[in-house]
Amino acid sequence: MRRAVVLLNLGGPLQEKDIQPFLFNFFTDKNIISAPAFIRYPLAAFIAFTRSRGAARDAYKALNYKSPLLANTQAQVAALQQALGEGYKVFVSMRYWHPMADAVAAEVKTYNPDDVILLPLYPQFSTTTTGSSFEDWDRAAQGAGLLKPTRRIGCYPMDNGFIKASAENIRFAMKDAPENTRILFSAHGLPEKVIAGGDPYQAQCEKTAKAIAAELGIADDAWQICYQSRVGPLKWIGPSTEEALQKAADDKVGVLIYPHAFVSEHVETLVEIDMEYRHMAQDMGVPWFGKAETVGTNPLFIAGLAATVQAQDNEKFLPGQCAAKARQCICKKAA
Repeated sequence: MRRAVVLLNLGGPLQEKDIQPFLFNFFTDKNIISAPAFIRYPLAAFIAFTRSRGAARDAYKALNYKSPLLANTQAQVAALQQALGEGYKVFVSMRYWHPMADAVAAEVKTYNPDDVILLPLYPQFSTTTTGSSFEDWDRAAQGAGLLKPTRRIGCYPMDNGFIKASAENIRFAMKDAPENTRILFSAHGLPEKVIAGGDPYQAQCEKTAKAIAAELGIADDAWQICYQSRVGPLKWIGPSTEEALQKAADDKVGVLIYPHAFVSEHVETLVEIDMEYRHMAQDMGVPWFGKAETVGTNPLFIAGLAATVQAQDNEKFLPGQCAAKARQCICKKAA
């Protein structure tokens, strides 16, 4: 058997001139902005133009205008390939910048596997991330004539390897922290209307945070979940990371932020958390600030992914069945 494993991730600009088209691809996604196309496209063009000359440009400038997400994902590809061994070939497909689904589907077709396993690098399912990537892959696979049995891993918010790797990274980051330090589990936020529409993301983020806290053996008052990266006028789920930092300042406790909805370092962890929130915490008077690294290529995390992939051997989904489930979390551990 020849199996193609496709890691699905967000993508990011690889040079300064990529920022605007990357943002345009992002905001034209109907899962991000649900307005009709005749509104969504000009709105996306306006947002991409302004942000590529403002906040987004400033953020990527701190990274020399290059997102590290592709390089970090490629390292995860190499680690997972080694863990899976023969019979599997691991690919990476990004949603909003290269390598994108059209090109990767063509590569997979050339490889000619017996079946395809889609593995999103989003532990918690959302229609705005995993659901969108599944839809985009279905479109690209059909266009490439890649008509192979396809199985999709919807989510893994409670995966043992992911939880243990997260706890390991937090313990390492906490070794220099003062005794009175609160762990903030910070996930990317979503508008409340997305959750109200049935999206399981928030509930799964909370379950992940509770599982990591249990693995760490810490009391309930020693940690808090919060949500970052709010944009636009809609009401977003909370509490926000800014609010959690202010609460820590009021309580006179230090904070360690762990981005438990991300599995690799990128602009939202390296800039938003480690720079912007660090400065914000200092201005608020938070007595100590730290950040734990994402799981990346932690062997525990990679072993968990490999076991999840191998467990799919008994799950058979035909291409048509997969397309019908593109917006659903069908992971057996989703509850």
